[in-house]
Amino acid sequence: MNARSPIRIALSTALILALSLVPTALAGKPGGSAGSSTLSTKMVTDRNADGALNWNDQVTFDVSTTATDKPWVKLNCYQSGTWVSTSTAGFFAAYPWAPNFTLASGGWTSGAADCQATLYMVTSNGRTKSLKTMSFHVNP
Repeated sequence: MNARSPIRIALSTALILALSLVPTALAGKPGGSAGSSTLSTKMVTDRNADGALNWNDQVTFDVSTTATDKPWVKLNCYQSGTWVSTSTAGFFAAYPWAPNFTLASGGWTSGAADCQATLYMVTSNGRTKSLKTMSFHVNP
């Protein structure tokens, strides 16, 4: 049979078409791409009523993602590059606590800090996959 027979050409074309559809089929699924995600801060308790993020205020996050139905946010804060606080919360209905973060800790007793929030998901094999990060400054 000739290498350019109509059957081989048809099979090759079908294989190329099938492989080109795989990324589309995986998009937005936990094992596929990260989907689209957004993350932003939202004030819960503004202790000095100035509208800015300050030490000891309480925040949450507006979270949106197509990558998972169980998104998590981890918040790490640093003073002059030294880690002073970390906390994590789930942003889904079955998470049992309010997903609020106090901008203070036993290691962060006062003062300004720089914080980084990471929106992530837990994959089927138990690993975490970062979906979106954002940084913000906390005033003293």
